[in-house]
Amino acid sequence: MQALWMVLAAFFFATMAVGIKVASGSFNTFELVFYRGVVSVIFMVLVLRARGTSLRTAIPMMHAWRCLIGVLSLGSWFYAIAHLPLATAMTLNYMSGVWVAAFIVGGAVLYGQAQRQGPLMATVLTSFVGVVMMLRPTLDQHQLFAGLIGLLSGLGAALAYMQVTALGKLGEPEGRTVFYFSVGSAVAGCVGIAFTGLTPWSAVSWQAASWLVPIGVLASLGQWCMTRAYSRGSTLLVANLQYSGIVFAAFYSLLLFGDHIAPLGWVGMGLIVASGLAATVLRTRTLPNAPAEEH
Repeated sequence: MQALWMVLAAFFFATMAVGIKVASGSFNTFELVFYRGVVSVIFMVLVLRARGTSLRTAIPMMHAWRCLIGVLSLGSWFYAIAHLPLATAMTLNYMSGVWVAAFIVGGAVLYGQAQRQGPLMATVLTSFVGVVMMLRPTLDQHQLFAGLIGLLSGLGAALAYMQVTALGKLGEPEGRTVFYFSVGSAVAGCVGIAFTGLTPWSAVSWQAASWLVPIGVLASLGQWCMTRAYSRGSTLLVANLQYSGIVFAAFYSLLLFGDHIAPLGWVGMGLIVASGLAATVLRTRTLPNAPAEEH
C-alpha cells in the first residue's frame, strides 16, 4: 500500500505542476505560493474536522522549521516551473535523494571515512554530471538562472522531507503536518505579496484563475499521500517510486505544452534518475535505519 501512496503523490504533484505552469502566466511566484497555501488550509481544516483530528501540536518548533525550509523549496520550485520545461523543473526538484546522499558523503569526509562511501560518492558525481547536461541547453535559451533555482529547490526538499519523516516518527498525524505547512505557505506568500503587490484581476486570464483552487487541493492531496507513505515506514520501494513523478511530468510536458528538450537534456535527466535510484539503494544498505527523503 505504501507504493500506491507514493505513486498517487507523484501524480498529484505533477498535475499540480501543470496548474502552476498555466497560472504563472498571470500570477507571480509569491501569489502562487499564497493561493496554494490558502486553498490548502481551507481544504485541510475541512478534512481534519471530518476526521476529528485536533490542530494542537506538542512540537510547534519542528513544524516551524519544516515550514521555513519547505516554503523556500516550494517557492524555488514554482519559479523553476514557470521558466523551464515542466519535465526539467520536475527532475531538478526530485534531486532531493541525491542531495541526501551528498550530505552523507560530506559527513564521511569530515570524519575521515570517505573511502567507505566511494560508491555513494560516485552516484552523487554522476548525478551532477546529469545536471550539467540538463542545464547546458538552458544556456542557449537564457534559462540558466531558473535552472539553478530549480536545483536549489531539490536541496530544500531534501532538508524539508527529512523533517517530515522525523515528524511522522514522533507520531504527528499526516493531516496536521500538511495543515501547518499550508499555513506557512500562505503566510510566506502574503509577506512576499506585501513587497510585490497583487496582480489586478482584470489582467488575469480565466485559464490561470481556474487553476487556483485545483492547485491547492492537488497540493494537499499530494502532501497527504507523500507524508503517509513515509511516516508509515520508509522503504526502498517507496523511496524509488517518487521518481514516477518525472514520468508524469515528462508526459504532461510533451503532450500539453509541447516543450522541446534537447537530446542532451534527456540524457542528463536519465543520469539523474539512475543516480537517485542507485543512491537510495546504497543509502539503505549503508544506513538501514536512516529516513528516506521525499519529494
